[in-house]
Amino acid sequence: MENQTLQKLNDTVSVPRPGGIIYGAEYQNAKNILKNIKIGDTISVKVVSAENEDGFVELSLREAAKELAWQTVRDKKEANEEFEVKIAKVNKGGLMTEVSGIPAFLPTSQLSPENYPRVPEGDKSKILRKLQSFIGQEIKVKVLDFDEKSGQVILTEESKGTEQAQNAVSSVKVGDTVEGKISGIVNFGAFIKFKTEDGSEIEGLVHISELDWQLIDNPSQVVEVGQDVKAQVIEITQGRVSLSIKNLKKDPWQNLDYKTDDVVKGLVTRFNPFGAFIQIVDEKIKDEDAKIQGLIHVSEFGSEEKMKEVLELDKIYDFQILSFQPQRHWMSLKIK
Repeated sequence: MENQTLQKLNDTVSVPRPGGIIYGAEYQNAKNILKNIKIGDTISVKVVSAENEDGFVELSLREAAKELAWQTVRDKKEANEEFEVKIAKVNKGGLMTEVSGIPAFLPTSQLSPENYPRVPEGDKSKILRKLQSFIGQEIKVKVLDFDEKSGQVILTEESKGTEQAQNAVSSVKVGDTVEGKISGIVNFGAFIKFKTEDGSEIEGLVHISELDWQLIDNPSQVVEVGQDVKAQVIEITQGRVSLSIKNLKKDPWQNLDYKTDDVVKGLVTRFNPFGAFIQIVDEKIKDEDAKIQGLIHVSEFGSEEKMKEVLELDKIYDFQILSFQPQRHWMSLKIK
């Protein structure tokens, strides 16, 4: 009996090695990755359960790949690294691609000056067709920003300018006033070509919000190609020069003393789905060049169709001020 007990104690016992398994939904999600993996390959996985009912560690290949992909994005952002992406799709706002399998977006405004879709009048349908020519192309970009929670990566493209052009940009500083010509118009602003003190030519962008103090929904309302203009340098980043035309103009809003419930005369200048733009033609506005615009929201009429029945373009009406905020350059109105 003792010998039998001793024998049992001396028996060699097989202890199972720790094992992991990818199965179920995780297996289905990782099928495209797994088909390229061979026995003996080293892979990165994430533990999703320490031990299931069969004693296995449950693993996720997809979650590990996702974490590694975001780490790649973080590394590229931190290192300010330039890399190539292939454009897969476009929309009216820009180009769509991916970085390490994560969807990424290159806004039109972040394209290099050489790749901006410049079309007459900033026509949106023509801009979209121009953007579609990038599908299938590879573009060198950098990570501008990202948000892991929303799964968004925003890219930017640096200027392809020569070293001489880059040196010219470095000779300009924020606050400088420059003189040049409008060289192109896009839906989000206008380009100005100007010369530096050493005679080098630079092209900068005036965003639509920096063209004038009035509300603008098309840059062609206030500038045209070939027009001589002055502008102020407001930002220089990643080889781009951002300019402001309105900064060199007197802000007409700051000398107005309107208040809620005042009645003003206004000219209907244009319609949008969300309302009508009204140019104030009141006696308080002394400067003929000052174009103070307010907005009467479509909700004041119930529908866009009703709004266009009540108001006519280029006609003057009496309006009552609902809100006047000169610091925000904002005036909301209702029909008197």
